[in-house]
Amino acid sequence: MLELGNGGAKPQGDDLVIDSDETRFMEDVLEASKEKPVIVDFWAPWCGPCRTLGPALEKAVREAGGKIRMVKINVDENQTLAAQLRIQSIPTVYAFHDGKPVDGFMGALPPSELKKFIERVLAEAGADGGLAAAVEAAKEALAEGKAQDAAEILEAVLAEEPENAAALGTLAQAKIALGDLEGAEKLLDGAPAAAADAAEVKAARSQLELARQAAEAGPLDELKARIEADPDDLAARYDLAIALHAAGDVAGAVDQLLEIVSRDRNWEDGKAREQLVKIFDSLPANDPVVLKGRRRLSSLMFA
Repeated sequence: MLELGNGGAKPQGDDLVIDSDETRFMEDVLEASKEKPVIVDFWAPWCGPCRTLGPALEKAVREAGGKIRMVKINVDENQTLAAQLRIQSIPTVYAFHDGKPVDGFMGALPPSELKKFIERVLAEAGADGGLAAAVEAAKEALAEGKAQDAAEILEAVLAEEPENAAALGTLAQAKIALGDLEGAEKLLDGAPAAAADAAEVKAARSQLELARQAAEAGPLDELKARIEADPDDLAARYDLAIALHAAGDVAGAVDQLLEIVSRDRNWEDGKAREQLVKIFDSLPANDPVVLKGRRRLSSLMFA
């Protein structure tokens, strides 16, 4: 059980990200987390991954718009606290809400995962006003083909939080599903720089490119006939992949692109590989087409 005092001078720093120590832990973390969630970053100056994680975590916290705070604890200078909290390796990050730990992780994570971590903590604490749940509901509606319903939910979310990257990217996807490519493009072009790495935004950009290509797709029967006549007509295979994707046959498109790679992995400076990546990026990472396609692509590239 922690037995920490409230004494000592408060470290310098703004209200969202501060340095703290054993004497301030009760006030800066446990008490403060009763007002809003607090993320605690346990680090040390000699720790390489800490130097990467710390700034990225600070950035993610600031982008949360004041809904969460971050406290940094140097374990070399606060060994008693580190021992009490059983910090066995660094970096270690704990999230506190209402005076209790609610989540955490060890090691450095990429920015996209840090964002998800913060969203998870906010949702757990109910500090996001239900916005994360609303975005998830919109994603489910979109997956069920209810693009208009999804768009209405997401527009309401963005009215509350204009820089919500997940909502912005998913709304762009909904607009694409509704055929409003110009609206999706305008939305993505106006996205804040901080949203560029969000999975939903990346997926929307890939989907927009694929939708633009679909408008130029050739007749399926004609393309299939060209390939039947000449299986090594890789240009026809590429065009067939575009046409199949436009027709909704994503797996068929991936198969044709993989066939191109198997016949000539460097065809047109890797054009087929680039198209495969674009398709993979447009889909959820756990989609069976993505998982199978990436495995097959890797085996072809390293055969």
